[in-house]
Amino acid sequence: MIEEVVSIELPVKERLVVRKNHLQPGVVSRTDKRISIVTGTHGDELDGQYVCYEVIKRIKEHPEKLKGIVDVYPDINPLGLDTGSRGIPMFDLDMNRTFPGDMNGAMNEHIAAGIVNDIIGSDLCLDIHSSNIFVKEVPQVRLNEEHSDKLLPYAKMLNADFVWIYSSITVLDATLAYSLNHCSVPTLVVEMGVGHRIDLNYCRQLIDGIFNVLIHMGIWEDEPITVQEPIISTEGQVDFLTAYETGVFVAQIRQMGRVSMGTHIGDIIEPIEGRIIQRVESPTDGIIFTLRENPIVYKGALLARVYSERKSVD
Repeated sequence: MIEEVVSIELPVKERLVVRKNHLQPGVVSRTDKRISIVTGTHGDELDGQYVCYEVIKRIKEHPEKLKGIVDVYPDINPLGLDTGSRGIPMFDLDMNRTFPGDMNGAMNEHIAAGIVNDIIGSDLCLDIHSSNIFVKEVPQVRLNEEHSDKLLPYAKMLNADFVWIYSSITVLDATLAYSLNHCSVPTLVVEMGVGHRIDLNYCRQLIDGIFNVLIHMGIWEDEPITVQEPIISTEGQVDFLTAYETGVFVAQIRQMGRVSMGTHIGDIIEPIEGRIIQRVESPTDGIIFTLRENPIVYKGALLARVYSERKSVD
């Protein structure tokens, strides 16, 4: 059932509307579990669109298996998605810096508050993102260490390659995930792929993880799904590789994954002089889970993130 979550009047007789698809079994009880799946916060993140489509499609194909409530919010930043903009057009705002919002506030605050109010009451929320146009991410789950005891068991079920546990001091309190966690809605952030693209393999990997979570929560009745065991890291176990100078980054590895100390990741080159400005090597034995996608780099630009296996924890 398509439902309006929140709306607001726009200029020239237009209206901004955020909608969700509310899926429930034929008979609903107060004990039914509820999960909310949210995406479209940034208009250049498109993997979530396919994930929402496939989740809804599978549920509609087998409605008899649905034993709880699934609320799917494919597009909480409609203006951004319509224009392919990362932020909210005209306002130059990042939607994920406006939560928990204010129903009596400006347009973006009103929309943010309506979304949060509608999700409250969920037993779990998945906040699905792609990366930006500059770097590509393997399927990963990100969570705040403040809530790791509650969230880590769910994160392990999502079929991700990597679980990144952030330090509390690095978490922005105006994000959807932070706001919902502080409203007693356990919320995980999923990140994968690259901006303005859909990676079907990554999407299907996450979809299997989502249905695995639904089965464990009792929302979906089906045979257990075998998912991979993710690498689990804390912030201190990740090396950030950045550009020393402006130039063109040329990757020397074909795909992300396991590397050894000294592995040649790529070069920043100077085309007019025909020279290498910076040779980029792995500083450790580990896993590359973020890699530069856009070749043009400036001083300080992120080139890769490498998880160090030498500091592995359970």
